[in-house]
Amino acid sequence: MKRLTFPLLLLALLCGCDGEDIPTRPGVKVIVPPELEDYTPLPLETREAGLQPMTGIVLWTDNDDAATDAIQLEFAYMLYSDVCKAKDTYDWTCVESRLDAVAARRHQAVLRFRYTYVGEECAVPDYIKALPEYEETVGESEGKQTDFPDWRCAELQRFHLDFYRRFAERYDKDPRLAFLETGFGLWAEYHIYDGPFIPGRTFPSKAFQAEFLRGMDIWFKETPWCISIDAADPAYGPFQTDPDLLEGRFGNFDDSFLCKDHDDYNASCWRFFGEDRYRRSPLGGEFSYYSNFDQKHALDRKGFRGRTFEGEAAKYHLSFIIGNDQPAFQSLARIREAGMATGYRFVVKAFRAKGTKAAVFVANEGVAPVYRDAFLVVDGIQGEFNLRELMPGEGRWISLTLPAPPNTPAFKVSCKHLVQGQQISLAISPENT
Repeated sequence: MKRLTFPLLLLALLCGCDGEDIPTRPGVKVIVPPELEDYTPLPLETREAGLQPMTGIVLWTDNDDAATDAIQLEFAYMLYSDVCKAKDTYDWTCVESRLDAVAARRHQAVLRFRYTYVGEECAVPDYIKALPEYEETVGESEGKQTDFPDWRCAELQRFHLDFYRRFAERYDKDPRLAFLETGFGLWAEYHIYDGPFIPGRTFPSKAFQAEFLRGMDIWFKETPWCISIDAADPAYGPFQTDPDLLEGRFGNFDDSFLCKDHDDYNASCWRFFGEDRYRRSPLGGEFSYYSNFDQKHALDRKGFRGRTFEGEAAKYHLSFIIGNDQPAFQSLARIREAGMATGYRFVVKAFRAKGTKAAVFVANEGVAPVYRDAFLVVDGIQGEFNLRELMPGEGRWISLTLPAPPNTPAFKVSCKHLVQGQQISLAISPENT
């Protein structure tokens, strides 16, 4: 979506990207440590891995092509007013129905709750709207009458915090939910680029934002959550006045990925939040809707404007990207192929054994880590090392004691945060060690 021009002062402070593609990530080299030299290397048969859970191109839940194995994730906007009908009364039926429908397709959900959408009424619960001290602002955005919440209202602020606390209590460990996006302003994308932007009224104060962001880190122990890169703009976000907030566990999403000016404004916002944020939190977004050209060419295999999606996914360590219109421009095979350039990719590269003792070298040759606990399993025995700790471009020997000397070992990954029918697949790419 479109935004206000980024303040020149901040642009002067931040370094942009040069827009050049990053070369294909080289494979991780296997090095045998001295303690494994007397282990016998066992031959492995090469195999490819599939599209991984919690990664890839994302379609909306109502997309006609949502029931496909070319994706693993589905996106949906949700309304606060659909859940809360009265003070302290929450009905999660609409969330349950959406999560169940997505899981039935062997996918997981990316959800974003919002108050404001161009041309629509505000999704503040009705009981708050009825309060005498609450007064919404009606303005024009993208040529349409649009309602904006009244962030002066103490009850709206209390409700907002209470909503996410209760949501976390119910869904923080739910395998149907992959990621949660949150924010304020138009589409909850942390901006009001067109319309009545009034800090403290149509957009929450920075003090309240800080309280909310700190609360999210307390309430959500498992679910990765993200805010828009537009929060880097000091006109909206609280981070310049409260830099300690940058230590939070939030990830980021970019709602105009691959737009014409991406290497300037967007890249500066990404850099503001730290080039290593992917190490602890997921990064994602949505292909730019600035023009039909952006949508049509986003997944061109040869790229456009001097860059490819694969190169940009590696540069920004993307785990997911919303591409709801892509089935109109690309085959599902291409959508699947592009999705495999995101997220993690675990590769078994070597296997050595000494009696029942075994050691497996596993590398992450993807562009991001997995953000849930995951463990290597060999012949039914689970290793102790958490693959969640394996960063892109890293490899590790994992030691196990097997029930019998291995002959043709069976490898898999154990992860509790999957829906029925999903699995994390391992590639096998043996090296001569």
